[in-house]
Amino acid sequence: QVHLVESGGGLVQAGGSLRLSCAASGRIFSINVMGWYRQAPGKQRELVASITSGRTTNYADSVRGRFTISRDNALNTVYLQMNDLKPEDTAVYYCNAEAAIHYNSNYYPNWGQGTQVTVSS
Repeated sequence: QVHLVESGGGLVQAGGSLRLSCAASGRIFSINVMGWYRQAPGKQRELVASITSGRTTNYADSVRGRFTISRDNALNTVYLQMNDLKPEDTAVYYCNAEAAIHYNSNYYPNWGQGTQVTVSS
């Protein structure tokens, strides 16, 4: 079983910065894609950014140029540096990791518990 623990959320003023971290632990053989999603009240969960094990990145248009995703494969950890935050970035941010627990098993998505990010105007 794979456990994801997020940290780094909080309250910040518009224009400020936050850095989210997510560490994966448990029975892990390999992690493919890691990513950050967010869900605002009354809205569907959406992809914010993702990164492959080879460090190919993908960003939502709304955050490109402001957010940077990175990962440390040795630590099974993914980060999200968020700069120039806007009130519309307010949401619960969830970490996701596609992990395999054995060399010949499939990769399955795993989710963290979420961390609140609130940006005041």
